[in-house]
Amino acid sequence: MEIILKEDIIGLGYKNDIVNVKNGYGRNYLIPTGKGVIASDSAKKVLAEDLKQQAHKLAAIKAEAEKKGNALSGVSLTITAKVSATGALYGSVNAATVAEELSKKGIEVDRKIITMHDIKKVGEFEATVHFHKEVEVKVPVIVVAENAPVEKVAEEDTSKADVEVEETPAAE
Repeated sequence: MEIILKEDIIGLGYKNDIVNVKNGYGRNYLIPTGKGVIASDSAKKVLAEDLKQQAHKLAAIKAEAEKKGNALSGVSLTITAKVSATGALYGSVNAATVAEELSKKGIEVDRKIITMHDIKKVGEFEATVHFHKEVEVKVPVIVVAENAPVEKVAEEDTSKADVEVEETPAAE
């Protein structure tokens, strides 16, 4: 029995696919639950017309996604975070943090379309923004410690300066 699927079914097919199934599965499960319809000639013509109309809409959606993706290419994020003495972050940097940083740069992105692992340490990472199933943009995310490197460098510079000043009068 040929069935046109009305939704994705794991192990069988995707929406709008025409699949062959056993008669009982089609009659007793797929058709009564609304997950499929019998693939008659008229249903196949309706499906072809729907796909033709959706192709234009999907092309427009994909073009819009590519436009957004191009605006995001070349963008790199540097996020400062509080860090413990062991180098672990207090909290984590996640998709919501990345979305917030992108909005500060003038690029509005929904946090739900950003995928990444929660970052719990300082370093360089990557976040993926999914605008469309065929358009994905990878954004480099650099997490730096808040004031830690600056303070250490400043302390080292002042300690070297103190040593030099103390040695100079003793040498004279």
